[in-house]
Amino acid sequence: MPNRLDLPEGFRWGVSTAAYQIEGAVAEDGRGPSVWDVFAARPGAVKDGRTGEVACDHYHRYPEDIALMRGLGLDGYRFSIAWPRIQPTGAGAVNPAGLAFYDRLVDGLLEAGITPLPTLFHWDLPQALEDADGWLNRDTAYRFAEYAAVVADRLGDRVPAWITLNEPFVHMVYGYALGIHAPGRALMLDALPAAHHQLLAHGLAAAVLRERGLDVMIANNLTPVRAASSDHGDAAAAAAYDALHNRLFTDPLLLGRYPDLSAFGVPEDLGGSVRPGDLEIIAGPGLDGLGVNYYNPTRIAAPTEPGLPFGEAPVEGVPRTAFGWPVVPEGLRELLLTLAERYGSALPPITITENGCSVADEVRPDGAIPDQARIDYLAGHLDALAAAVDDGVDVRGYYTWSLLDNYEWAEGFGQRFGLVHVDFGTQRRTPKASYAWYRELITAHRARHRP
Repeated sequence: MPNRLDLPEGFRWGVSTAAYQIEGAVAEDGRGPSVWDVFAARPGAVKDGRTGEVACDHYHRYPEDIALMRGLGLDGYRFSIAWPRIQPTGAGAVNPAGLAFYDRLVDGLLEAGITPLPTLFHWDLPQALEDADGWLNRDTAYRFAEYAAVVADRLGDRVPAWITLNEPFVHMVYGYALGIHAPGRALMLDALPAAHHQLLAHGLAAAVLRERGLDVMIANNLTPVRAASSDHGDAAAAAAYDALHNRLFTDPLLLGRYPDLSAFGVPEDLGGSVRPGDLEIIAGPGLDGLGVNYYNPTRIAAPTEPGLPFGEAPVEGVPRTAFGWPVVPEGLRELLLTLAERYGSALPPITITENGCSVADEVRPDGAIPDQARIDYLAGHLDALAAAVDDGVDVRGYYTWSLLDNYEWAEGFGQRFGLVHVDFGTQRRTPKASYAWYRELITAHRARHRP
């Protein structure tokens, strides 16, 4: 059975973050408000009532964070660019100070020997665009392509590969269907135009990036879907959920068509959102890599209430993270094998762009943070990844979530995912035991392949 040290030579090691979760400085240097600034200010929207106004203060402390990355020996750093820092209203005038920040960040990473891997959109839509209906408005896709051109023209000479969108499924469902994330709209199936317009935005931006000779990726949140039983109703429900969660945002990119959503009563044109030529735009540029964000499998049963054609059942008999998510490392191998089988030669090389867990970390009196549960989680998932590679799946890299404890969206600061502990009162950074473990793993992997 292969283990994590058996991953191939040249395999890339990294960490991931997102702008709103770490940057802070939300009202500095010309940045405009985002949907998360507005949503987090609503009473009751975030569990601890706090916002990302300061977060990890990465905007001011990025040199310290780059030093932490250098200490890990990373190949790459995946971060996101805050659209409202570049275009405060999501269109028109460009904010020079915003571009200058990412100039400094990219240059600092390169000086540290770390390849930047930016994500253009990680959920922080400029509020002015949301005021015009956000991702329900087709025009937002065209504004996104203009924004992509601005950023690529500034940074593309130093940044070879780009991720367009992060987890468009989660943003659509949590932000537009259920309303538990920004922008907080609870539209249920009427949120589906937000799916198509995000994918259209990807296609338009991908063409912009390709014109500049840059590589294009997307980061999708994917999950192995397991039926709660062999019962026909449970199996049909699982197929419906798989189409919504996994295929809705992957089939158009790789197969040029939407999956069958008839179980939801949704026509092929997603209620009129899909226009002639749209699917060609979405699939046309192709992908140089598929980013896969994996946290856990999903167990699905037949619905017990009217509405959606599925119900969620608990994954039983496994450990859980501090967030309550089931820990199932072999689910990553299952997912990767499913992708390879489903898409065949259409599947581009894969990078795991997020994988990690929340742990109730304890800071000991001597300052040590022995997060063995996180080490076990990462080790198990990397062994599962190595097994998938041994089975023939082309996986090129692994970016754990996350470098730092950060602002965990509607959970506020209550969930800690970082290799580095952050005291949000003082902003002091303290590497955890998992930081040392990851550093040693990277060192050992390289030594294994040294001539």
